[in-house]
Amino acid sequence: MASRLPTVPRFVFTIFEPLSLLAGWAGATLNPAWFVAEQTSASTAASIDANARLVALQLGNTYGLVFLIASAVLYTTSEISVVRNYLVACWIADISHVYVCYHVLGWDSFVDVAAWNSMTWGNVGVTAMLCLTRTAYFLGLFGPDVPAAAPKKLH
Repeated sequence: MASRLPTVPRFVFTIFEPLSLLAGWAGATLNPAWFVAEQTSASTAASIDANARLVALQLGNTYGLVFLIASAVLYTTSEISVVRNYLVACWIADISHVYVCYHVLGWDSFVDVAAWNSMTWGNVGVTAMLCLTRTAYFLGLFGPDVPAAAPKKLH
């Protein structure tokens, strides 16, 4: 289970990341117009059409789903291989998420970190940090996983 992860990845994946998923869910679900308008720092949309609202609400639902899956995997399984496989899936999604942001923002906006708004920081900065943390974990840079406790003998 996630308690077997080294300290830094355990904090990042069981506390920080779930909270960021809840923040994504809240932003997209509670205020879809704001959420859509903030996707790029150049956006200025006071209102959104039904299509954009639907996509924002669907994305909010997806954030909520990933939060629930993360909670289920990281807090219930006793198999470290299940946790690692979950983290591999997230690592792949991190890479594609940052790439999609790059593709839509374009090179100039993507590298103009000073012009990023909070949403770009979340989409690119936080996702890149999560990806790098997963990479470091896979490479063993945080140390080994904590060994499983030996079963207690009954007397």
